[in-house]
Amino acid sequence: MMKNGLFTSESVTEGHPDKVCDQIADAILDDIIADDPSARVAVEVCATTGMVMVFGEVTTSHYSDIPAIVRGVIKDVGYNDSSLGFDYKTCAVLSSIDEQSPDIALGVNDATDTAGEDEFERIGAGDQGMMFGYASDETVELMPLPIILAHALTKKLTEVRKSGELEWLRPDGKAQVTVEYIDGVPERVDTVVVSCQHSEDVDSDTIEREIIKKVIETSIPDEYLDDNTKIYINPTGRFVIGGPAGDSGVTGRKIIVDTYGGFCPHGGGALSGKDPTKVDRSGAYMARYICKNLVASGICRKAELQVAYAIGMAHPVSVYVNTYGTGVVGDDVIAKIVREVFDLRPAAIIRNLCLQRPIYRATSNYGHFGRADFSWEQTDKTDEILSALSKYKF
Repeated sequence: MMKNGLFTSESVTEGHPDKVCDQIADAILDDIIADDPSARVAVEVCATTGMVMVFGEVTTSHYSDIPAIVRGVIKDVGYNDSSLGFDYKTCAVLSSIDEQSPDIALGVNDATDTAGEDEFERIGAGDQGMMFGYASDETVELMPLPIILAHALTKKLTEVRKSGELEWLRPDGKAQVTVEYIDGVPERVDTVVVSCQHSEDVDSDTIEREIIKKVIETSIPDEYLDDNTKIYINPTGRFVIGGPAGDSGVTGRKIIVDTYGGFCPHGGGALSGKDPTKVDRSGAYMARYICKNLVASGICRKAELQVAYAIGMAHPVSVYVNTYGTGVVGDDVIAKIVREVFDLRPAAIIRNLCLQRPIYRATSNYGHFGRADFSWEQTDKTDEILSALSKYKF
């Protein structure tokens, strides 16, 4: 747990090349799952100058017009003119989609640890792996402050671009926020870095002045900014060539942006482009749901949770809890409470979090966590947690 020192997190805009790929992958998933909720989808995307490649494994009865979906996403993001070096009208779209491996399908559809007739026992994890969740009481979202502020900046960059308020902004961009912690509490913002793609006909003084006034000062609360806060806008002095024309993009390359800004470990698996039978995604959502409910219940002020699965097995092989010394009981007891209150079998996660819906493109920008409109952000298990806690003497 951060005591004293500086911690930095970053976010990227929806026009960042990696995020373009995440959005395309999740848009394809949404298109499929809207018609075929039981589909198996594992889609990867790569984008570069003038070209998008879609590849992966899909098993479904639904037909997706992949080129149309790809072009629609690129248009929505704002790459709508060839002068940007990448646009929805002229880019090539290459697709190579195979069926899911029957070996993987066997593990998901007929778990080897079946016992009895419970349907949740017969559906196993789509792969082995470990997932992490995190929550902290330092913000109302129960998220680390640095990533919340970084996302606020990139969302504002997109807002003022799409509204025309800053007509010289282009889709690509990044923001980085460094927060100073004192005795474990975020006290101030030490450094802000914003890199934003822009047209050729705007000078650096205008960019700096307008970004500070219309993006930074409207996104970061005044109490965190002071005379010693350092602000850097486009540190190289120029950011005209951006998006896939400036740097190739790949699905799943912004997993720390997607999660907690580096505040807790990451299991390694990316989120976007995967249907909820893939525990890389559903397990990560469940881990966040558990941690948020633990903190909201008051049983601890910070919570990190690791859950691990074996392919084809319905029950996790391990559950680990770390409250960084903030728990009212020991972490081993809280881990027992987690197992009592939450059903961690993949089919139960999918049902309880309502994951077989076309909700995924909305997750692919500005973080999968800390946003109230997702089911895994509910805090509806606090009473059950406290009831379970009452069984233990301390």
